[in-house]
Amino acid sequence: MTGTWLMGLLRRRGGRLLAVSVGIAVAVSLIASLGTFLTVSQQTMTARALRSVAVDWQVEVQPGADPAAVRATVAGSTGVRAALPVTFARSTGLQATAGGTTQTTGAAMVLGLPDGYRAQFPGEIRQLSGAPSGVLVAQQTASNLHIRPGSHVVINLGGSRSATVTVAGVVDLPQADSLFQKVGAPVGAQPSAPPDNVILLPAATFAKVVSAQPATSLGHGSPAPAAPVVPVTTQIHVARSAPLPSDPAGAYAAVLGAAHNLEAILAGTGVVGNNVGAALDAARSDAAYAQMLFLFLGLPGALLAAMLTAALVGAGAQRRRDEQALLRTRGLPPRAIGRLAAIEAALVAAWGGVLGLVAGAIASRWAFGSSNATASAGPLGVLGLSPAWAVVAVLFGAVTAAATVLAPALRDLRHLTVSRARHAVGRARSPWWMRFGVDLGILALALVVFWVSSSDNYTLVLAPEGVPSISVSYWAFLGPTLLWLGGAMFLWRLATMSLTYGRGALARFITPLTGRLAKPAAATMSRQRRPLTRSIVLLALAISFAASTATFNATYQQQAEADAQLTNGADVAVTPAPGAPLPATATAAIARTPGVTHVEPLQHRFAYVGADLQDLYGVHPNTIASVTALQDAYFQGGTARQLMATLAAKPDSILVSDETVKDFQLHPGDLLNLRLENQSTHQLTTVPFHYAGIAKEFPTAPKDSFFVANADYVAKMTGSNAVGTYLVDTSGTNQPAVAAALRNILGTSATVTDITHTRTAVGSSLTSVNLAGLTRLELAFAVILAAGSGGLVLAIGLAERRRTMAIISVLGARRRQLRGLVMAEGAVVAVGGLLGGALISWALTQMLVKVLTGVFDPPPSSIALPTVYLTVTGVTVVAALAAAAAFSARSSTRPAVEELRDA
Repeated sequence: MTGTWLMGLLRRRGGRLLAVSVGIAVAVSLIASLGTFLTVSQQTMTARALRSVAVDWQVEVQPGADPAAVRATVAGSTGVRAALPVTFARSTGLQATAGGTTQTTGAAMVLGLPDGYRAQFPGEIRQLSGAPSGVLVAQQTASNLHIRPGSHVVINLGGSRSATVTVAGVVDLPQADSLFQKVGAPVGAQPSAPPDNVILLPAATFAKVVSAQPATSLGHGSPAPAAPVVPVTTQIHVARSAPLPSDPAGAYAAVLGAAHNLEAILAGTGVVGNNVGAALDAARSDAAYAQMLFLFLGLPGALLAAMLTAALVGAGAQRRRDEQALLRTRGLPPRAIGRLAAIEAALVAAWGGVLGLVAGAIASRWAFGSSNATASAGPLGVLGLSPAWAVVAVLFGAVTAAATVLAPALRDLRHLTVSRARHAVGRARSPWWMRFGVDLGILALALVVFWVSSSDNYTLVLAPEGVPSISVSYWAFLGPTLLWLGGAMFLWRLATMSLTYGRGALARFITPLTGRLAKPAAATMSRQRRPLTRSIVLLALAISFAASTATFNATYQQQAEADAQLTNGADVAVTPAPGAPLPATATAAIARTPGVTHVEPLQHRFAYVGADLQDLYGVHPNTIASVTALQDAYFQGGTARQLMATLAAKPDSILVSDETVKDFQLHPGDLLNLRLENQSTHQLTTVPFHYAGIAKEFPTAPKDSFFVANADYVAKMTGSNAVGTYLVDTSGTNQPAVAAALRNILGTSATVTDITHTRTAVGSSLTSVNLAGLTRLELAFAVILAAGSGGLVLAIGLAERRRTMAIISVLGARRRQLRGLVMAEGAVVAVGGLLGGALISWALTQMLVKVLTGVFDPPPSSIALPTVYLTVTGVTVVAALAAAAAFSARSSTRPAVEELRDA
């Protein structure tokens, strides 16, 4: 019996089973591919955080402790690969003679490096010129002293003590911020910037320098030094090799615990500067945001696929009841009928699971390439899918099959008699939630939750420093979820009311397709309003998923680019070494570099407002916007163009940061006296400005307090037009090549950065994962769901009503009129679904961008609209509906006698 029934089911209902299996496969493939992306993204974030750290731990030896003993303890700790001592001493200044002139710096930092340091910590020092060993000076120090390899430098140690060394090479210190951190100090106590002058010595040379007596010259057979006279601090720099969890949060907890364990073993003789922990601390919040993106943008797609499956099954609900009633009248017990339904559910679950895994593997390879391959063993790892997420996806598919195929069949067996199951005619009542206005209440609750969760103090992800656990406000999910659910239910209400009470308008709308059958066709649609409404709502949800996902991704890409522009300033930025400005001809030299279209000099000074020292940026207001993006959201009190025009028309105008305006209670037009250094006197001089507006963000400026003023006015009042940064426009192309050419031209006299590398360096670790691939994957599934929700559901629904079409044909309807009836249903579904989807997606996008505000830096002033994708989605949906209607119309031309006999 079971085999006969199954073969008949495959032969007679194979197309319907395949459609249901495809719906399940879409959900399985979406969850499997997105889950794999999430797993690989977390692995990428962890690996990137670990690569960004040159020295994992800096263990500072406390006063009175024995450095050798501390090093031995550290080296013997679990997971430590290398532990080398680095000594620090302060110099009162460096001095060098070059080109007949003597240059002197301010305070400097002197480091002693042991043998093999650069081999163990290759990321700490980057060679620029000269030899890789011996006495090395930092790039900025070389620029300040005008020295090169082979030059002699005097290290002043205070009083009359000094030592002379010979420079072997010039280097860059990429990790200077962490290298010179105050180990054990809270974040607020850290220095604002690393020292300007740094000299690196071999450990033996360092020992001689700090022990130097008056007028000692090193490197020429000098006598053995006396006892040290300069305070020395010792750090043990540590490289770890202990395996860490793949996700940043787990890795951070492991590293933090290991550091605390080491401090406990050291018993006060050493304090750990946890550099790798700091890097993982930042990555774990980004990993939490990646999870939020997965839940906000991926989970709705999986639920929509499940709803699509339910709609496909529901389209044949009446036929299924008739089949059950027939089996029961022929003596088959309900338990046996339930077993047959379970076999059908298992069949579609198996088909959907296999198809979904294969489709998920193909989609992952297409969207992410070979970089998405996991290291997991087994066939799923070979396919490039995360085994854990593949299992979750298959289970979700099985649950979907049980809920959409098996559960309705069992419910009908329990609650419907044979006669009632075959009774197809009756008056449909409105759902209970429509009668009680549940949809309106859900929408109101969504607005309340959104208002509460998006308050000024709202934080979606909170990762307190030094605390292993992350706090995620899952409460924020409630607002978008309620909006999505309430919007769908409200659209159901509108569609039902329109089909019930709007027959006249509906008849006029479909008249071009149905002709004289417009009124009967409208009455038929009103009678069949439940399947039509289901198709409209499902299509609207699919459209809203596609549109909101695309709009969110486009807005994210827009703001990621804005963040890079703010940090780098322009396509390429040239920053002279502090205290050593480039000559006046530098602007022309940079402009002549191939690929450069425009150069904009930007002043950078420091100004005192009261006792507060802040950055001041002098700009040429008429041309600054030609090399960098100035969004209106960066300013308050006027648009970007208006405020730049104010700076040009009134040179003494100034833009002030929001924090400064609040701290000093400024009002538009207020006189603001700032103290800036005068070039000729090298003394602070008072320069009057008038407050004209607020600058919340500005290219190359810090995020807290700064000023933006007219560069010509600043130069006139201070006697100096020195340039702090040259912003270089390359028309958005060839930035790395132009940057490389400028480095060759300028050498060590300036630092050159390009926006391509800045995107990776300053963006959150979310930007290090393949977001472009994620976007392709999500949008491809969104189009598939939208097309399936419109075309497939409509086709299945029309196929289930072939008997109705046959009766209409028997009553005298022509083939053209039958095609018109089918096309009219497709047109109603298309218009209702597209309009409803557009409205829901607009509201959902606004809420998503606000709820996920922590992802955006800076926050968007406007939401980016992906018009090309939205157009393609709309055209695809209309094409799918037209194809489904055309297929059903062709089927309706089958002889009525055959159709009635098969029904």
